[in-house]
Amino acid sequence: MATRETAAGGTEEKMAGQHMTVLEALNRKALWLSNWTIHHANHIRPNASGVKVGGHQSSSASMTAIMTALYFDVLRPEDRVAVKPHAAPVFHAIQYLFGRQSLDKLKAFRGFGGAQSYPSRTKDTDDVDISTGSVGLGVAFTAFASMVQDYIRAKSWARSDRPEGRMIALVGDAELDEGNVYECLLEGWKHGLRNTWWVIDYNRQSLDGVVREGLYERIEAIFKAFDWRVVTVKYGALQRAAFAEPGGEKLRAWIDACPNGLYSALMFRGGAAWRERLEDDLGDQGEVSALLARRSDAELAELMANLGGHCLESLLDAFHGIRDDRPTVFIAYTVKGWGTPLAGHKDNHSGQMTEAQIHALRDAMGIRPGHEWEPFEGLDVDAAVLQDFLDRVPFNTSQSRRLTAPVAAPIGPQFASTGTTSTQAAFGRIMDAIAKTDSDLAERIVTTSPDVTVSTNLGGWVNRRALFAADEIADIFQRQRIPSTQKWHFSPQGQHIELGIAEMNLFLMLGAAGLAHELFGERLLPVGTLYDPFISRGLDALNYACYQDARFMVVATPSGVSLAGEGGAHQSIAQPLIGMSQDGLASFEPGFADELAVIMDWGFAYMQRAGKKTSDPDTFLPDTAGGSVYLRLSTRPVEQMRREIDDTLAADILAGGYWLKAPEPGCEVVIVYQGVTVTEAIAAAGMIGGSRRNVAVLAVTSADRLHAGWTAAEKARAEGEPAAVSHVERLLDQVPDHAGLVTVIDGHPATLAWLGGVNGHRVAALGVDHFGQTGTVEDLYAHYGIDAEGIVAAARRFIGGRRRR
Repeated sequence: MATRETAAGGTEEKMAGQHMTVLEALNRKALWLSNWTIHHANHIRPNASGVKVGGHQSSSASMTAIMTALYFDVLRPEDRVAVKPHAAPVFHAIQYLFGRQSLDKLKAFRGFGGAQSYPSRTKDTDDVDISTGSVGLGVAFTAFASMVQDYIRAKSWARSDRPEGRMIALVGDAELDEGNVYECLLEGWKHGLRNTWWVIDYNRQSLDGVVREGLYERIEAIFKAFDWRVVTVKYGALQRAAFAEPGGEKLRAWIDACPNGLYSALMFRGGAAWRERLEDDLGDQGEVSALLARRSDAELAELMANLGGHCLESLLDAFHGIRDDRPTVFIAYTVKGWGTPLAGHKDNHSGQMTEAQIHALRDAMGIRPGHEWEPFEGLDVDAAVLQDFLDRVPFNTSQSRRLTAPVAAPIGPQFASTGTTSTQAAFGRIMDAIAKTDSDLAERIVTTSPDVTVSTNLGGWVNRRALFAADEIADIFQRQRIPSTQKWHFSPQGQHIELGIAEMNLFLMLGAAGLAHELFGERLLPVGTLYDPFISRGLDALNYACYQDARFMVVATPSGVSLAGEGGAHQSIAQPLIGMSQDGLASFEPGFADELAVIMDWGFAYMQRAGKKTSDPDTFLPDTAGGSVYLRLSTRPVEQMRREIDDTLAADILAGGYWLKAPEPGCEVVIVYQGVTVTEAIAAAGMIGGSRRNVAVLAVTSADRLHAGWTAAEKARAEGEPAAVSHVERLLDQVPDHAGLVTVIDGHPATLAWLGGVNGHRVAALGVDHFGQTGTVEDLYAHYGIDAEGIVAAARRFIGGRRRR
């Protein structure tokens, strides 16, 4: 190995030799601890339920040397890593050696409160940069994190004293089956991706078998097509030395031509099987036969297992050989189950070592029974030397790698307009009003959209704040004096990142930008827009972003069947339920523009909160902890109310609902609406009540927050707080017991149907629960029974004492 500065600091050959000795020892220890952690969870820790605990001994083992090289040598504190999900035990073992993971949590691996099955920013207590688990998403996330890093570094307000970090994904080769990986590659190419490494654990095995022949060539071609550097780490030092011997080139050619399945099978069978096959294929060729004869069966097995991904020398040469910021993929050949009795077997994905096998591995490692958890047990390097080395590893910094950033102060609601307008148009005006301000809030907002910027009303914001690009790009139409409402000027100071039409990329970008304060120490307030029905196309990435506690505002419009002329493929049904069920996401669907202004102002503050998860005494919502925000908006114009939003009304809007027309003692029907159906609700109330006082109207701005507050208050009462009352309970306490609720939404009726369970009121739930079709809004509202006439028809069962079902 070439002489170079080592992680421990020093350039002499002897220090490099000592460095490698220590790394080899730590590699062995990481392999042992990861396997023992899984074994302990499955076979030693009590398990009353009898349900399999699981773990991935083989998938972890194939990554051990790669992670040893990176964490103990290559990485610097500014680098960020997304660990292959199944390599979590190796990650936790390395963190344990660093002193950042406790023994108790290792012993509780995959147990309640223990080290997580897959690395998690929010659930693990060790140093996780990027959560993984849903395969492929962590891989793509690193590319978007790198783009966000470039965005921040281009800004005049950003600190310039922090070094650039590399965004690194440790990738299982089966993860390359995920489509979002390739969507990400295209987006990265468009935006001049830099400082991104993907290290592929090319063990050529997945859950169900061995990968197809020729996959390597396809992977290489794809990455080169997107201007990535491809570095192949195929042969270890032992193999390269053997290739230099007489007959070695023929051995290399055999290895290159060997089918993946056969290589894996021979790995499992061992040295004698290798010898038999190699002598059958290459025997009687003089030099090759002599090369084989010079090695015992054990030495031959070691040679054939010495692929590049298991050779620290080969890995370090490859990693340290990169000295620029070009995106680079390392294809590291490995063996699934390397270093264990499971190596190579096609069923080893979820297989685990038996008691006899784990004890044999323990004995081979020189570990005494009862000393399995000791960090340096069985290693042939002095413990003081190992600890000194670990203390000086650059990545094992004493300072927290999870950064912080100041809060951007809110500027108050930017009221959009009166008259007649839609909530989507109001959103555009609010963003334009914010863009006009010289505020820190406006500077920290970054918008993004998957090719629907104009049709989601972000055009005004972009015209004022420009699009982001590393280099200045003029608007050609403007230069040619061609009239256009869009002033598409790109610059490093621009604040809109335009994406291709792939919703997975949108949510990964929002997730990366929404963690900028912790990853890069600079606050961003990401706002992403898309069509409401297509949230489902990016739902996995949305859930992933929320799971990481990324902070962003997603604005989805148009909603429901209101985009009537586009037909069912462009109409949304289940999205309100997604908003209610998605953890970490506060969902709103305002009916009026002034409500939207209040919600957005609150939302920008909510996105920046980082307090403890304690319940508000009035709403029982854990707002002090903050989170992300989902706004479900509409293109349908609604006549706006002329009113002042006082503090009480604003609080009710944010809590989830308020009385548009409060109930009186003779009330028989309460019309409960959410969102754009406000027009139908008001019209129906007039048709039912006339001069009578038997109808009330409840405006729901967030079924999500009403429901969350109600369930939290119920839990509090069950735990000994009898005075706990939620906002929705206070609202419905005003409704006489004999009255019925007619709920209506341009979405799934279950969104509001639960309100009957609060105080036991009867409910007629109206909404959309089938695919729509083309037509006018009036046609479709009548078809689904969510127009004024449909509301009145539903209300009749509650009027005059009638209680028909």
